[in-house]
Amino acid sequence: MDNNNKKMVICGGNKGIGLGITKRFLADGYDVVVGTIDDDYTDTLIMLSKLYNHQIIQFLHCDVSEVKSISHFYQQAHHILGRFDVAINNAGVIRISKLEDLTEQDWDITLDVNTKGMMFSCKEVIQYMREDKKGGRIINTASGQARDGFIYTPHYAASKFGVMGMTQSLAKEVAQDGITVNAICPGIIHTDMWDYNDRVWGKLMGNYQPGELMATWVENIPMKRAGKVEEVAGLVAFLAGPDAAYITGQAINIDGGLIMS
Repeated sequence: MDNNNKKMVICGGNKGIGLGITKRFLADGYDVVVGTIDDDYTDTLIMLSKLYNHQIIQFLHCDVSEVKSISHFYQQAHHILGRFDVAINNAGVIRISKLEDLTEQDWDITLDVNTKGMMFSCKEVIQYMREDKKGGRIINTASGQARDGFIYTPHYAASKFGVMGMTQSLAKEVAQDGITVNAICPGIIHTDMWDYNDRVWGKLMGNYQPGELMATWVENIPMKRAGKVEEVAGLVAFLAGPDAAYITGQAINIDGGLIMS
């Protein structure tokens, strides 16, 4: 495939790790359609359009907790792009709660977005990739918690373990279609989500002041620093590229050595 004309679709690509991935693929010459539940993406779209004004860049509404919304988004995205060379499922939520305070709503939204939403996104993408008969790459965002469930987030850990199992199962099913399916497992990456994590976990784990818990966790990383969104985007770009053609069904840690398994 011509790298100057490749097509990428991403859910959850407008902020944090997702925005880093979007920027990387635009820089690599892809046309990109972004799905997001947020309505405040105008400034981001303007910024990206100025930087990459020779490419297709479009943001569309997608609520991955609703199967109809997922289907409508991918239908629109495929119409705009013409095909999907790469599909990245990055939309996710986290709720931090002691077990006695965990609500059914917390459980449902976490599993609906992180696991069900990703599953039905994969289903839509695979349908189009099979119809186009050009193969493709699917990359799912899991988490370090797909390896090691952490305190006060059993629902989040369950959702991300689900992503890893789903990735393995789908990889076996679509291998003969020339489609690879892999997952990434980011550790401590400095984004807005980690500011929330630092604040809420910090209150539950010992009345930490802002930034103190994050600093403590970073000390446990062999590389002694948090990761950058650009580093995560680099891994995703590798999995989408020609050097990863024989890699499928894998969940790859990107965490500075925090979890070595």
